[in-house]
Amino acid sequence: MAVSIVTADQRLSAAGNKTSFCIFGPPGVGKTSLLKTLPPDHAVCIDLEAGMKSVQDWPGVSIPVRSFGDFRDLAVLIGGIDPSADPNGHYSAGHHQHVSAQYQGTGVLELLASCSIIFVDSITDLTRQAMAFAKRQPEAFSERTGKPDVRGAYGLLGREVIQALKHLQHASGKTVIFVGVLEKVTDEFNASAWQPQMEGSKAGRELPGIVDQVISMHLFAEDETDGWRLDEKATNRRLVCQSGNPYGLPAKDRSGRLDVTEPPDLGALLSKINRVSA
Repeated sequence: MAVSIVTADQRLSAAGNKTSFCIFGPPGVGKTSLLKTLPPDHAVCIDLEAGMKSVQDWPGVSIPVRSFGDFRDLAVLIGGIDPSADPNGHYSAGHHQHVSAQYQGTGVLELLASCSIIFVDSITDLTRQAMAFAKRQPEAFSERTGKPDVRGAYGLLGREVIQALKHLQHASGKTVIFVGVLEKVTDEFNASAWQPQMEGSKAGRELPGIVDQVISMHLFAEDETDGWRLDEKATNRRLVCQSGNPYGLPAKDRSGRLDVTEPPDLGALLSKINRVSA
């Protein structure tokens, strides 16, 4: 396949205004409710954790997903054909054709084509479903003894999840938003740190290098002298968007257009990231 040249004007066009996010926050902070800040006519929620109760009045649509295989099928419909894929493997032309035929007449193909924002809730549950899938594969069993091989399962988990995420990252004209759980981990020296909750270490390590934006959502108290102060008992929700932030939260801003913290409004955040300079 021949490569093509992308001009600055093409990158700034509407089709080029695509951004990939990972948004992590502690349980109950309101990650799923961020859906309400997205345009319902242009967004679809891929619901992996059956957690739509908090947004049941959101007028947009959702697609429940119960297995990693189903998520992978949706990923190939969203991202299209990977020209580098094994002809007999996933994300290939054959895989895309097979899945398209399966969903013909269901409305799913038209929905995914019309929506420019894909909200995946959550990447934490995605890795759990991927682990359940990996444990059933031949690689998860020792060739010598036939007993389960945990290292083989985790290796397959990491490869499958990273491949799916990279495929969605290349989806033309699609903004993909992954949300996940942020947990506080305390080591043997009683030092605490916040980190994404995911099965396996490979996906967690490589994820920040795949997506454009890594954002932590947390509770803050407003301090008159110091500004926003992280407070797990407060009620103000903020999005932490820059690496090296004073709160010790995971974050990365590839756009360079976001403040250290931003209001919990994804529509406003996308407008700020994708604005065209005069």
